[in-house]
Amino acid sequence: MTAHDTLPVPATVPEDTRVYAIGDIHGRADLLSDLLETIRKDAARAPERRTVLVTLGDYVDRGDWSRHVIDMLLEDPLPGAELVTLKGNHEELLLRFLEEPEDVARLWIGNGGDATLRSYGIEPSRYLGLADGWQRMSRLLAEALPEAHRRFFQALRLHHAEGGYLFVHAGIRPGVALAEQTVETLLWVRDLFLSSEADHGAVVVHGHTVAWAPEERANRIGIDTGAFMTGRLTCLVLAGEERRFLST
Repeated sequence: MTAHDTLPVPATVPEDTRVYAIGDIHGRADLLSDLLETIRKDAARAPERRTVLVTLGDYVDRGDWSRHVIDMLLEDPLPGAELVTLKGNHEELLLRFLEEPEDVARLWIGNGGDATLRSYGIEPSRYLGLADGWQRMSRLLAEALPEAHRRFFQALRLHHAEGGYLFVHAGIRPGVALAEQTVETLLWVRDLFLSSEADHGAVVVHGHTVAWAPEERANRIGIDTGAFMTGRLTCLVLAGEERRFLST
């Protein structure tokens, strides 16, 4: 290294701030309960005055307790912390099912939406053979959703920034300004983002794509560890330049 060379500046979160970011939950309220308890104990020892809890989306589908996951997130999951709830592609599918069931029902049900319907007291097998089955299930779900749950889904954000980190559900399109990213990209992108070695201007913290352990790259950190099938729900902890992980 010459006198003119410089090392990359590590990403940091704002001073006196600790961030906890939780990956895809997918109806595993049992794991979320365990992980939140671990986070609360960790936060109780933290010297930082500001705490932020970011959830990266995909709260519903696949696991058996989607409704319970939403209840838990509505009940002040980390007292004293700022809560930032991001939208995942599965929440997008649920919202679209309420508005245009014929267009998305097969995609949603095929990706675990049947488990979400059951968690709200609706058995899909009763309606699948009916000509208007999708519409019936959509109406039943609209009736079964507590108003607080509906507001929760509708208020979900697409991204959040803390210092040198950007939090999104799936990722971003490299080389495109954040303001110009499409909803489809933020909720669904995979290979284009995952294979990129570009400097995104921030380290992108994301879920959406399952890996058996957290993936740390120079430009991204993936924390979807497939909780619904592996039993591992992962949380990234950020404070200053520090990075570490908590897991069930």
